Amino acid sequence: MALFAVLATQAPAAGEREVFLRRLPEGFAYTKELVDKGVIRHSWIRVGASGGLNIYDVDSHEELLSVLYSNPVSPHLRFEVIPLAEPESFDPAAYLSKWNAKTRNDSVGEAAHVH
Repeated sequence: MALFAVLATQAPAAGEREVFLRRLPEGFAYTKELVDKGVIRHSWIRVGASGGLNIYDVDSHEELLSVLYSNPVSPHLRFEVIPLAEPESFDPAAYLSKWNAKTRNDSVGEAAHVH
């Protein structure tokens, strides 16, 4: 399981707005199908802006791309993809340990270059 937040923004090319608007109902139907299948966990429409934010639950980045570009309106959208992790999967102690070790190693390297 991999979670991704995807911010989709309308970006129809010049002269393609009519095509986009004609295909929009197909895009909404496709999104509803993904929600019904559990591929999209959460779906929101952006208030005061064009586009939406969806949380996808897929097996891989490749599957996400396939799902995104299978949307009938994808040629008219710009996607910002943000990989997510469940809070339970983050171990702050392990992160701090790695960060502290890196900081010490960087300090040692800098000290070796000081004349």
